[in-house]
Amino acid sequence: MTGHHLAQLNLAILEYPLDDPRMVDFTSNLEPINALAESSPGFVWRLVDDSGKDATTMRPFGDDVIINLSVWESREALWDYVYRSGHLEFLRRRGDWFKRPRQDMIVLWWIPAGHTPTLEEAVERLTMLRSNGPSPRAFSLRENYSAVDAQTPA
Repeated sequence: MTGHHLAQLNLAILEYPLDDPRMVDFTSNLEPINALAESSPGFVWRLVDDSGKDATTMRPFGDDVIINLSVWESREALWDYVYRSGHLEFLRRRGDWFKRPRQDMIVLWWIPAGHTPTLEEAVERLTMLRSNGPSPRAFSLRENYSAVDAQTPA
C-alpha cells in the first residue's frame, strides 16, 4: 500500500480525573505504552501536546474525554500494535479507567504518505463515521477498506 498511511483517532471517557489515585496504573504506563507504539513496526507519527509526551491535555470532546491520534503504515501494523503487543494488556483493563462508550470512539481513514492529520480533520472523520456509518472515508477496525477504496468516488 505505497503512497498512503492509515490515520487513527481514538477517544476514551475518563472514569476519574487523571490525577485521581485510581488512575495511577493508567497514567504511570502512558509513557511506556507510547514508547511501545513508537517502536512498533509500521508506526509513523502521533499527536502530542505542549508537554511533548502525549495528548492528554487536548480535550476537544470535553473535559472527561482523552484522545490519541496517530498514523501507521498499514491497517496490519496498527492491528498488530493494538492486539498483538503489550498494549493488549492495557486494552483489556480499559474498564478500570474509562466509561463504556455509547457511540463510536475510534475512527480510521487513509491519508497520503507524508501528510500529518490535524485534530480538526480527525474530529471531522469521527463525526462522519458517527453520522453516516462506516465508509472508505471513515471506518473502524471492524472494517477493512483499502486506500484504493478511499480514492474511489462515492
